[in-house]
Amino acid sequence: MLKPPKLNKGDTVALLSPSSGLGGTFPHRIDNAVKALRNLGFVVKEFPTTRKLTGHHSAGTPEERAKDINDAFGDKSVKAIICTIGGMTANQILKHLDFSIVRDNPTIFCGYSDISVLHYALNTKNNLVTFYGPAAMTQFGEFPKPLDYTIEYFLKAITKTQPVGSIQPSQKWTDEFMDWSTNADMIRPRNMMGNNGFEWLSEGDAHGISIGGCLPSILHLKGTEYWPDYNNKILFLETPEGEDPAKGLPLSYVDSYLTDLEINGVFDEICGLIFGRPYKYAEAEKTKLKEILSKIGEKYSIPILFGADIGHTDPIITLPIGVKISINSEKNSFAIEESAVA
Repeated sequence: MLKPPKLNKGDTVALLSPSSGLGGTFPHRIDNAVKALRNLGFVVKEFPTTRKLTGHHSAGTPEERAKDINDAFGDKSVKAIICTIGGMTANQILKHLDFSIVRDNPTIFCGYSDISVLHYALNTKNNLVTFYGPAAMTQFGEFPKPLDYTIEYFLKAITKTQPVGSIQPSQKWTDEFMDWSTNADMIRPRNMMGNNGFEWLSEGDAHGISIGGCLPSILHLKGTEYWPDYNNKILFLETPEGEDPAKGLPLSYVDSYLTDLEINGVFDEICGLIFGRPYKYAEAEKTKLKEILSKIGEKYSIPILFGADIGHTDPIITLPIGVKISINSEKNSFAIEESAVA
């Protein structure tokens, strides 16, 4: 794998949006993120799509969004790229990306949700280690500041050349929806709930290379040149909001998407599965989801860790894609065993 150089204090971090134009609708979240990143000691450079909104809910045309990525990778001053947010249209820019620029300029690339599409593309085309982690508006834009757990694991992943090592569950978490359009998110911190820690739906011990992302997003690439090899890898998955941002993705969709992975042979190939804490699910929905996943674990004899701090609830870890990780139910452990930066 191609590993980017680590990020140091004083380095320049680029902000851009490969997908949604929400940065143009809610600029206060970008302002929060810029302040937070500067407080961490980084220089922030906004690219044109950071606060751009077109009539199709994207941050510019596919060509404009791809140009920002190409330009950010080609900018020698930029040491890390953080996406502003996810969205629905990252797949539109794939044919406009210049993978030769990425190959010649390996750079930390971080984001989640719809950004999964780009993680997969950079993995398959460049063997680049990328980072499934915080976005500018959602995590770095948190009021009054980013959550400590999120920052801790972000810095461990991208500023240290030693492996992150053991991942400890967060003590508290939230999926409270606060309406950005009314600035409700700027009045108080979100309410947090206690975390019960890791839950094992299927037992076992797995060591493999990490791959994965947001469940509906990765399926955009099924059958394309960007679909990765899953052989002996540990797959991580998480679920986003539904059409209503205050509700989770309907469980019927999740069940269907998991079946898509199954009939494509993914569960025959992987050696383990990590499932992030589902966003905005009632206890009954969580129970049903765990039943669906447990059957997969039993059928394919793979360990399944449920409720990891990955994805659309907060706080989250920063999980490198393309490095050795492990899960072990007997030891109740989840670890990143290989450095992700050079």
